[in-house]
Amino acid sequence: MINKILIVFTIPELRNKIFLTLALLCLYRVGWWVPLPIVDQSAMESWTSQTQGSGGFGQVLNYMSMFSASSVGMSTIFGLGIMPYISASIVFQLMASVVPALEKLQKEGESGRKKINEYTRYATVVLCLFQSTMWIQYLNSSGLIIDGYNGFGYQLSAVLTMTAGTVFLMWMGEQIDEYGIGNGISLLIMAGILARAPSALFQLFSNATLTLSNSSSGGYNLTTVLILAALFVAVITGVITMTQAQRRIPTQSAKHVRGRRVFGGQRQYLPLRINQAGVMPIIFASSLLMIPSFLLRALASAFPWEPLGFMTQTLGDRAYVYNVLYVAMIYFFCYFWTSITFNPKDMASNLKDVGSFIPGYRPGKRTADYLEKVMLRITYVGAAFLAVVAIIPTVVSGLLNVDYMVASFFGGTGLLIVVSVALDLVQKIDSHLVMRNYSGLME
Repeated sequence: MINKILIVFTIPELRNKIFLTLALLCLYRVGWWVPLPIVDQSAMESWTSQTQGSGGFGQVLNYMSMFSASSVGMSTIFGLGIMPYISASIVFQLMASVVPALEKLQKEGESGRKKINEYTRYATVVLCLFQSTMWIQYLNSSGLIIDGYNGFGYQLSAVLTMTAGTVFLMWMGEQIDEYGIGNGISLLIMAGILARAPSALFQLFSNATLTLSNSSSGGYNLTTVLILAALFVAVITGVITMTQAQRRIPTQSAKHVRGRRVFGGQRQYLPLRINQAGVMPIIFASSLLMIPSFLLRALASAFPWEPLGFMTQTLGDRAYVYNVLYVAMIYFFCYFWTSITFNPKDMASNLKDVGSFIPGYRPGKRTADYLEKVMLRITYVGAAFLAVVAIIPTVVSGLLNVDYMVASFFGGTGLLIVVSVALDLVQKIDSHLVMRNYSGLME
């Protein structure tokens, strides 16, 4: 493996791509720590430590920071992260399936894709202006802005700074896509998730003991640490297996006779991913479950009514009802997102256009019905996989009495994103190696 990695750096083009990607990621990490000038950093640090330990709004900030490659406090120039761009991309992807004009652009190929990307950038700027304005107003009302710097001009400069930071991250991701290696936006999110690993590991090992029994201070004993290490390896292995799992449907190309030669007639496979929806169902489900939790906490604090407190505790403490709703919503969004991204009619039409067919099924409607039936079945398995990965942190935290921040690195959305992006990066490096007659890293 070491020899293969060394070969990667002997190829000038691939080496330059890797170094450019690393340089842009380092630049992103520098901007992560550059604060907004008008924010009182000492008060912000105290507010952040209090918010992270509470539910509701603290959970919202934690999820937003994970998915957007930003920090929880969101008081830096990259405070909004890349989430506005991701949100705009998702909106246009959904609208492309219902708006005829966008659907027509999507079918125009490269030119249509560039036009949709242009609209996405404009929408990103609008979302950035709105979100940054709301955030600065919240900081001002919470007393987290330095006295004398809460005027309109200072707040406007902070809004424009945060908007420019997100636009710069969007540009950085596009530069990685074009001149670097891997998917730029995904790599930024992956870097933001991995940046939290040292603090979680420090918390784990600083509270770990070498005894077989728990200490009086509530530390983790040796058995707990060994179980967590074994579980970490097992979860990563399972995630890699299910991420790469495919259902291969055999296809046959029609034979064509030209003169005395016969062309076609080859047997190939149509790969369908088990986890077709990717990580999107977990993001949608967790985001929607955070909203009622946040609203219930606000109502419970304003109206001390016992049923409101019970419902708040049920949803906020990740209890049994929360997990059941979480799994149900993951299944729903798995089928919802798959129905948007996978079109069996178009796939059947493409097979017919290239002269291929599925043995035993007539081209056209019967092929589309068969593909839809297969996708419904494998999506059930993919949704079960996502549900298990999503609730692993809750189970680990409850059974082993481990802090949720530590347990989140043994499953959940963060681990799924990291593994998926790492596999995609390795596959793109392999494509460069195979092009030059080298064996890939995965072989």
